[in-house]
Amino acid sequence: MQEFIVTNEIDRIDNYLSKKTELSRSKIAKMIKEGKILVNDELTKASYNIKENDIIKVEEYVEDAMNLEPINMNLDIVYEDDDVIVVNKDNGVVVHPAPGNYTNTLVNGLLYHSKELSNINGEFRPGIVHRIDAYTTGLLMVAKNNKAHEILAKELEEKKTKRKYIALVWGIINTDTGTIDAPIGRDIKDRKKMAVTDVNSKDAVTHFKVLERYASTTLIELELETGRTHQIRVHMNYIGYPVVNDPVYGKRKLIDNTGQCLHAKTLGFVHPSTGKYLEFDSELPLCFTNILNQFKD
Repeated sequence: MQEFIVTNEIDRIDNYLSKKTELSRSKIAKMIKEGKILVNDELTKASYNIKENDIIKVEEYVEDAMNLEPINMNLDIVYEDDDVIVVNKDNGVVVHPAPGNYTNTLVNGLLYHSKELSNINGEFRPGIVHRIDAYTTGLLMVAKNNKAHEILAKELEEKKTKRKYIALVWGIINTDTGTIDAPIGRDIKDRKKMAVTDVNSKDAVTHFKVLERYASTTLIELELETGRTHQIRVHMNYIGYPVVNDPVYGKRKLIDNTGQCLHAKTLGFVHPSTGKYLEFDSELPLCFTNILNQFKD
């Protein structure tokens, strides 16, 4: 669910949302008819003229023809019991189906691996409590039932889940530690990107620590307080140290096509049934270390 608060725009709602999202006007009109777009928690029409302070809520768009099929994938399962799966996601794997990526997602593989997955997040996100970008590698927790999902999601919301990332960024960071506290929302100039902005944004906090400095890059560890879309990539670019090999943010030449040097290395949470704290760690993947080694010389 996306939420937009109208500021000083004067426009029809279908035009407004086509600029703010990746949806076409025809898809927006269809969603309005189906009651999947609300204004101030009420049904609306595509011809509605938005007003200042209107609150627009938009459900995630899913193609009608999309079929969610189990697919036999070589998943790296780090841990599994009756409530939780911890998986180490490969580079290039989209977490769940969405427009443009209908198959070969992590969800397709999870459906083949397990018949028991929570359904709180709907038909097309079974088990998914949180997600990482397609070209970010690393650890994700998956809920196998709704009770576990609710507890794990609450931990995330209350900022109790431990999530540490490793990233290689362009430039030399002189300070050993730092915190980036800057709200993130959709880029008003490019609806496919996120940006630090005060327009329709949400609080975002990222902590970082320098691990190693090289001639032109810095290896850092990051810990998230919040989980906004593209948060690390947007925040590091905002302070002038974009993630190496990021194809979207930073406007730097790509070293190869293996994806950005960003890895979800550590994941810790309180088990939803036992109440015991569990913590998992993962090694940097080859797509990351192959690039990292080029800067060590």
